[in-house]
Amino acid sequence: MANIKSAIKRNRQNEKRRLHNRVYRGSARTQIKNAREAIVEGDQEKATVEVKAAIRKLDVAASKGIIHKNNAARRKSRLMKQLHSMS
Repeated sequence: MANIKSAIKRNRQNEKRRLHNRVYRGSARTQIKNAREAIVEGDQEKATVEVKAAIRKLDVAASKGIIHKNNAARRKSRLMKQLHSMS
């Protein structure tokens, strides 16, 4: 455990940021999972809606700096590739 006042404050800030970032990262992961499930089901319309929602969540996470922009781009690219392969 930290003894220095600034280190104690930094630990508090890190914990607060971790919980904040977790919300965005978790919602993006959930949306990606939903999109992949819709693609596996084979429903083109539902899959398109889910993929668009997942892309939106990834963009939000990337714009807030929670995930790297290239990480978001890679995930979006893979999702779109899966979506196009079903048609």
